[in-house]
Amino acid sequence: MKKILQLSLAFLMLGSQLAFAQTEKKDVNLRDLWTNYTLYPKTVHGIVSLNNGKQYTEIKNGSIVVYDYATGDSVTTLVNGKDLIPAGKKKPIHIGNFSVNKQETEFIFPTQTEKIYRHSRISYDYIWNTQTKKLTPLSDKGKQRLADFSPDGTKVAFVRNNNIFIKDLKTGKEKQITFDGKKNNIINGTCDWVYEEEFSFTKAFFWSPDGKKIAFYHFNESKVRQYTLPFYHKNSPYPEEYTYKYPVAGENNSIVQIYTYDLATGKTVKMDVGSNTNQYIPRVKWTTQPNSLAIERLNRLQNHLDILVANASTGASKIIYTENNKYYIDITDDLTFLPDGKHFLMTSEKGGYNAIYLCSTDGKKEKQLTKGDWDVTQVYGYNPERKLVYFQAAKTSPLDRDILAVNLRGKIRRISTHTGTNDGNFSRSFDYYINTWSNANTPPYITVNNYNGKVIRVLQDNKAFIKKMQGLNLSKQEFFTLQSPEFKLPNGKQVALNAWIIKPPHFNPNKKYPVLMYVYGGPGIQTVNNSWGWSNYFWFQMLAEKGIIVISVDNRGTGARGELFKKMTYLQLGKYEIADQIEAARLIGKFPYVDSTRIGIFGWSYGGFMASLAITRGADVFSTAVAVAPVTNWRYYDNIYTERYMRTPKENPEGYDANSPLKYVNDIKGHYLLVFGSGDDNVHPINSMRMISALVSANKQFNLMVYPNKNHSIYGGNTRYHLYTKMTDFILKYLK
Repeated sequence: MKKILQLSLAFLMLGSQLAFAQTEKKDVNLRDLWTNYTLYPKTVHGIVSLNNGKQYTEIKNGSIVVYDYATGDSVTTLVNGKDLIPAGKKKPIHIGNFSVNKQETEFIFPTQTEKIYRHSRISYDYIWNTQTKKLTPLSDKGKQRLADFSPDGTKVAFVRNNNIFIKDLKTGKEKQITFDGKKNNIINGTCDWVYEEEFSFTKAFFWSPDGKKIAFYHFNESKVRQYTLPFYHKNSPYPEEYTYKYPVAGENNSIVQIYTYDLATGKTVKMDVGSNTNQYIPRVKWTTQPNSLAIERLNRLQNHLDILVANASTGASKIIYTENNKYYIDITDDLTFLPDGKHFLMTSEKGGYNAIYLCSTDGKKEKQLTKGDWDVTQVYGYNPERKLVYFQAAKTSPLDRDILAVNLRGKIRRISTHTGTNDGNFSRSFDYYINTWSNANTPPYITVNNYNGKVIRVLQDNKAFIKKMQGLNLSKQEFFTLQSPEFKLPNGKQVALNAWIIKPPHFNPNKKYPVLMYVYGGPGIQTVNNSWGWSNYFWFQMLAEKGIIVISVDNRGTGARGELFKKMTYLQLGKYEIADQIEAARLIGKFPYVDSTRIGIFGWSYGGFMASLAITRGADVFSTAVAVAPVTNWRYYDNIYTERYMRTPKENPEGYDANSPLKYVNDIKGHYLLVFGSGDDNVHPINSMRMISALVSANKQFNLMVYPNKNHSIYGGNTRYHLYTKMTDFILKYLK
């Protein structure tokens, strides 16, 4: 009897342990994040509105399926992926992305795509005709870039070897229209490195609305200095050298001209963009008038903007808009010409906050449509029937993003209803939009909405992923503010800094915890957003599970808080940003549950610059720093980005050197991990090499990790898992 009782008790105890095991939550691990990739919510791919504005495409199971916005019904399969088998092959090509002609009868599918830089790619493109069911190569003369249908769908223009070609889809003939393209010398129809990186575009040719002309950029980069990166290959004892044009601060840029090509006459005409070649042409766009080309012209200091309208046949141009700024002017894609041919929309910060303006093309009238102490962050477009401009803004809070509409009289209404971050993908008719919403603790929730914001149905709710999250040992990411007399604007106004915090899951307010601060800190960029944080969210949760509080603070100079807050760092990048991070760390160190002797910081790129400043200039506050791919002196970075905020080294030598971490390496007291990729075409390895030399000269010990051949993003194969393991181990060793 006693033995039976003991067995019964044993089974009861085992049962309770099993029940506990079933409810016990798991910790996040790096394998799931960077090897198994199981910690990524679902998104929706291939959403493209059809011309009728009532239907859209979505990539489903390798095919392009058409859905009805209103009903959600699957209308038809526009392209069956199984049919896309090239001649002589047995397997179909993969649909990753695509473009479609306006007639919606032919598609371009890029294959065997290779990455060049951040935005640029080169591919073998295929044309799929939905009527003939034929798949044909766009060209058999080498890979192509930026393939684009003509408005009537009969031709495709593309770039190869720095020249522009036109393929006639009816005759199959391929015609070359520029002939001077040469690597590291002349570029037609696409961008040089610095335009691609800093003006964020790579397609630099544009069909006219009537399809009779092509406008294109011509870059002469012969006077731009070269930079060489060595690449180390497994089967060679010698590195391969990759050389490209990279203009650092103060150095020569490409000379940029704009041309038009007339398909009927074969004539090429240069547009008049002025006699000064030491300038930028950050945007070119056809107006709603077929022969009228808008050209944005920006001076080298980037504080004077002209919008020109050029006659595409003669090249003659006139200025229709001019703007000056005592700091700098940010370039966007918000320029929109209205169908009446007499007005255009644009955004500007000239009123103190980024706002939408309605301007006349004769340059005589201007009206500010959005007003208030908040920034417009994106313009989605203009609906001529309702006379409404649809846009995104940080109207509710700098942390959030709302979707709104404003009419041409300036009356605004909010369309999105969820607090957090909303982003809209509107139909061609603006009758519907796909809304992607998230907040700091909720993965993307994707819905179809009508133009008034009403949810019609849910495309992706990520319920399964949320359930998976509920099984993990996660803490809520919470927002708070920090206040100090140090946080002032140039006009004397006191401001609070926005921040978020992730505490350990079993947080004990009576215990002292170490802190890791996450920073970017660069002009206009926020890390404190009420939006889904993707991979870093789970890495920070993993660190919290191991007993480290993770905090991020948006310093002065970051975005969505008006022009003065953002631009007060002008001419002295790093000065106010690091002062804010140091003061924030001091304030955080006074929290009753924080161990002020164990405060670390992590940052990548500009954040690496900040982390390097923190462990040097902030050595009395920060005990540990992880700097990935850091700039260490702005003299080594590209001129478009750097001079926008700093002017040239000749004009502002003190601004460049006074806030460089190289100057303060003697002050290091704590532990410093420096990481970079040897193939970084963006923040060159010279930044880290100079930091290493300075540290050695100062006899300062540090930790170093170099990833051979890896670029600024440091990824590929096992790389990210290795990197995050390295950083985690370092943080736990020296901070925990």
